[in-house]
Amino acid sequence: MRGLEEEFIPSTPGKFKDKTYYSGNRQFHRCFASTSTMFLWALFLLALTASYLSFQSFMDSGTRYLSSTWGSLHWEKQVRDSAQIHRVNGMSVLVTGAAGFVGSHVSIALKKRGDGVVGIDNFNNYYDPSLKKARKNLLNLQNVYLIEGDINDVHMLAKLFDIVAFTHVMHLAAQAGVRYAMENPKSYVHSNIAGLVTLLEACKNANPQPAIVWASSSSVYGLNEKVPFSESDRTDQPASLYAATKKAGEEITHTYNHIYGLSITGLRFFTVYGPWGRPDMAYFSFTRNILQGKPITVYRGKNRVDLARDFTYIDDIVKGCVGSLDTAGKSTGSGGKKRGPAMFRIFNLGNTSPVTVPMMVAMLEKHLKVKAKKHVLDMPGNGDVPFTHANISLAQKELGYKPTTNLQTGLGKFVRWYLSYYGYRQEKSVK
Repeated sequence: MRGLEEEFIPSTPGKFKDKTYYSGNRQFHRCFASTSTMFLWALFLLALTASYLSFQSFMDSGTRYLSSTWGSLHWEKQVRDSAQIHRVNGMSVLVTGAAGFVGSHVSIALKKRGDGVVGIDNFNNYYDPSLKKARKNLLNLQNVYLIEGDINDVHMLAKLFDIVAFTHVMHLAAQAGVRYAMENPKSYVHSNIAGLVTLLEACKNANPQPAIVWASSSSVYGLNEKVPFSESDRTDQPASLYAATKKAGEEITHTYNHIYGLSITGLRFFTVYGPWGRPDMAYFSFTRNILQGKPITVYRGKNRVDLARDFTYIDDIVKGCVGSLDTAGKSTGSGGKKRGPAMFRIFNLGNTSPVTVPMMVAMLEKHLKVKAKKHVLDMPGNGDVPFTHANISLAQKELGYKPTTNLQTGLGKFVRWYLSYYGYRQEKSVK
């Protein structure tokens, strides 16, 4: 009797005589072949799906490239169209901080008279970005193209100067505010120093080089006690980090003027106010709190002396900015190399009529027809200075600068805008 092992030994090499085993093996091969086919079909479908998704992604990116994204063909067309000059001897101006208070007003003024204007703003959240978005809508109505971007973006700036030969740059982008520097000091270095240098580098390398007008600040006068403040006065005692970054900006721009031949005009603004202003400014926050029935804090200086500011209405500031652009000499460099000396100027832009903060509050009460709830406190050591007062004789002589709006009139215009913008009905606000 043969053992079990012998039943499975083939009589001929390569052939099994056991039919049951052979039948099961054949079924196994069929099953395996069927599974392999399904697997191959699955792979094919996966590959087809991946190809479709990849193609769709390519089409989407292509669509985005052709639309209004940064650097796209449509983006370039919008930049070129906005920079187009529509008057004889006009200029093409890149305005930084164009969604800001001063930037939006200057951009609209330039566009209305036929100059080419392209704006840039990073829409940061230092104050409610919705106000900047609303200003952007105003710019859109005037066909000013506004790019959402940061002046520290080297590639974006290079692209802008590559597609448009800007004749001028109006540099108004900055981290503003004196007190906020104690909370977020790095933002001041990022915007007011690093951002300025990045922009100057782009201007230096541009061909032709644009003339530059930029916003310094009356804060550079710091602890200076000589009044009124003149451009020749000492500015080496800043009272805040904000003031220090603006003073650094004046030194940095002088360096680029000296080495690279950039035409530079610096403007020291004095407490700008008016419609579409900054919510962090005292007149703005006082208005909001008075209408809401909340108390306002009024600071006073040493020996209980009232603080005073040289309040300057926005329309007067715009005239000074435009006048600076109109009178700016050409830069003398090319490809980063200076060919001769270039213009370097600094001007005060103020109203030259300081008003105390309590007087300003009284004017607001009159326009709002609401009595303020005042808390009077001694001024803390937060970087604020007790007074500002501009000597504007140099700007009058060189720019024809002549402010025409006093604080009473200007606050009246601001209040009317505020009540309209925020949806107040003044008769219901009376208390």
